[in-house]
Amino acid sequence: MSKWILMPDSFKGTMSSLEVCEAMRRALLRHVPDAEVISIPVADGGEGSVEAFLTAMGGRRVEVPCTGPDLQPVTGFYGLLPDGRTAVVEMAAAAGLPLMEGRLCAEGATTYGVGELILAAIQNGARRIILGLGGSATNDGGCGCAAALGVRFLDSSGTAYVPVGGTLDHLDRIDLSCRSPLLEGVELVAMCDVDNPLCGPHGASAVFGPQKGADDAAVARLDRNLHHLAAVIRRDIGQDILELPGAGAAGGMGGGAVAFLGCRLQMGIETVLDTIGFDTLLPGTTAILTGEGRIDGQSLRGKVVIGIARRVRAAGVPVIAVVGDVAPGAEAAYQEGVTAIVSTNRRAVPWEIARQTAREDLAAALEDLFRLYDAFHADSGG
Repeated sequence: MSKWILMPDSFKGTMSSLEVCEAMRRALLRHVPDAEVISIPVADGGEGSVEAFLTAMGGRRVEVPCTGPDLQPVTGFYGLLPDGRTAVVEMAAAAGLPLMEGRLCAEGATTYGVGELILAAIQNGARRIILGLGGSATNDGGCGCAAALGVRFLDSSGTAYVPVGGTLDHLDRIDLSCRSPLLEGVELVAMCDVDNPLCGPHGASAVFGPQKGADDAAVARLDRNLHHLAAVIRRDIGQDILELPGAGAAGGMGGGAVAFLGCRLQMGIETVLDTIGFDTLLPGTTAILTGEGRIDGQSLRGKVVIGIARRVRAAGVPVIAVVGDVAPGAEAAYQEGVTAIVSTNRRAVPWEIARQTAREDLAAALEDLFRLYDAFHADSGG
């Protein structure tokens, strides 16, 4: 019996990692019906992260009443993994773009509900929080989340308030003395797949603000306000997050999570591999099937395919990447441990056209892949 590990990322805009994983599993079992299949859909920190972890590891989804990004009550959730001590919180569940559909307001949205989810998970016994940074409608530098966990933000009159992106410039002082004692001894790890700094042309506001409803003038205000937040954090907390890689993730939530909560920023794939005990799964593995929507030079910065290949390289297990598009720079993946790259774009058409038949094209590409496997397997007498 052969053993296969399936670990695809989502194909953004077309298929979730769960869908891709299931397509891979169906194709594999048609050709290798007695295969041992380990399916691990990869979460990237955005929507679907909780579901992906629960699918890969088991556990349960826990629903929690919390505050939405527009300060209205919503039902959020987190995932509690089988050890009962690890919780997965995706900030999109309490501060995501879909919760503000039709009324986006980057200057007024809050991450307060994210803090409420973290607190609920800790109260339920979690001692390790995996925080997914992605899909947010917010630009408050994580201040709302911190406020829900007891951090006090004071204006020039000494009045406590909960800052949002548009009111960070009112901030005069940060007081950590009332931060919830429940955080003591809890490990917080943030899944962060971008390395954007907090401010500037590559920062949170400039890069992600427009998709959250910010026009040019609002982007400029939000950027100034985050710069002000960084200055107050440096003075009151003693941490410099301005140029910290990943600080600009999720409207500055990356930087805020580090400064206010002592969170560690980590690439999403590294978090997944560590949490599932990936290294212990490798012995006896025939091959790993992974993939993402597009592989290019940027993928070498630590995206899913490359993260897996680097971890696997020493073990000598073949890594096959099934991708929607192969772009310039992708060939460097071979030096990182990728064995082969298979494109699902069979007609060499633009993404806008290819996405219309993405599922059928994925199935066809996988069929070709396993037909080739059958041929070589037969030739080797296996």
